[in-house]
Amino acid sequence: MSTKTPSLFGGSMIIAGTIIGAGMLANPTATSGVWFTGSLLVLLYTWFSMLSSGLMILEVNTHYPHGASFDTMVKDLLGNTLNIINGLAVAFVLYLLTYAYIFVGGDLTAQGLGSLSGQDVALPVGQLVFFGILAFCVWLSTRLVDRLTSVLIGGMVITFFWATGGLMTHVKLPVLLDSAAPADTHYWIYAATALPVCLASFGFHGNVSSLLKYFRGDAPKVAKALKAGTLIALVIYILWQLSIHGNLPRYAFAPVIAAEGKVSVLIETLSQFVPTGSMDLILSFFAYMAIATSFLGVTLGLFDYIADIFKWNDSAVGRSKTAALTFLPPLICCLLFPTGFVTAIGYVGLAATIWTALIPAMLLYRARQKFGAGRSYQVQGGVALMIWVFLFGIVNIAAQILSQLELVPVFKG
Repeated sequence: MSTKTPSLFGGSMIIAGTIIGAGMLANPTATSGVWFTGSLLVLLYTWFSMLSSGLMILEVNTHYPHGASFDTMVKDLLGNTLNIINGLAVAFVLYLLTYAYIFVGGDLTAQGLGSLSGQDVALPVGQLVFFGILAFCVWLSTRLVDRLTSVLIGGMVITFFWATGGLMTHVKLPVLLDSAAPADTHYWIYAATALPVCLASFGFHGNVSSLLKYFRGDAPKVAKALKAGTLIALVIYILWQLSIHGNLPRYAFAPVIAAEGKVSVLIETLSQFVPTGSMDLILSFFAYMAIATSFLGVTLGLFDYIADIFKWNDSAVGRSKTAALTFLPPLICCLLFPTGFVTAIGYVGLAATIWTALIPAMLLYRARQKFGAGRSYQVQGGVALMIWVFLFGIVNIAAQILSQLELVPVFKG
């Protein structure tokens, strides 16, 4: 590892890259029921709550050695039972996301290699190329993840504004505000289906301990990186919502919803109301870079979590053992069961809520009782903020369960 001081910009890029995955392309569809104003409020509510819970993890982390992750903190403060529940939730989410990113990223890599070579490239080849390059970066060092993520985020910003620049200039206020809708149109009854998607769009909590270790215990600097990284993601999400909800009327979302937010269908439907040009191709580049940055961020968090569980050090041997347990299970599952994640992916948000909302609030409460304020960083807000974040988790769990059981209204367009 280099002795050079890590940059705030690099840390912010790791957080932004982890958050902004290709799943954000489906956000306008998931929030079409509450529409633009409602989606802004849901996004702001989720951003504030998820940032607060991340800062709670950071404060708790300052009481433990660098490299300590959820396993150490939850076991010490909340006991073995909650540590097992939290550990299963963390492993389920991070392994499944890694699995999904290898599958989707490998598919796009195979297509790209096929276009370059003029021959068909098998899916497993694409998966191994995608996986091999990025996994090597995570194994080598956090600094390399920092550098590569910064480059990829730069590419994402360029392709994002290239794809949406024209849409933003065509935004129509009556469409954005759904002015033509009947007076008795309902919006907030669809909030339960929007909340879980937005929560999944702000996941970065597995990287808090990694960043604190990377920044050598400089918690205030990590806090700034968390705030900047999540804010970058929030701005991009809002601009994407603006581009879609300002051009595609709410009543026209039926075919997009029926296709479960598939980007090609979204663009095809959008083209009936505004010129889309080569938007499909450009968004494919954006999605690829988004998948790559998310893979780097998610696996970095999983890597350090596993190292904390087994207390493996940062030597080449220690990192190799950690890398084997981090990368091989999802890679093998992806090669043997290429579409097996489809059923389980629906439960990612439910499991993530445990360790991104409920556990952080409980950890901070117990840490304040045991240690007092954070040694080098303290979250403002006191018990009121802990209750806010805990209730945020309860609301999201209720929304996800009710949505899974189809006990809440679902917008069909």
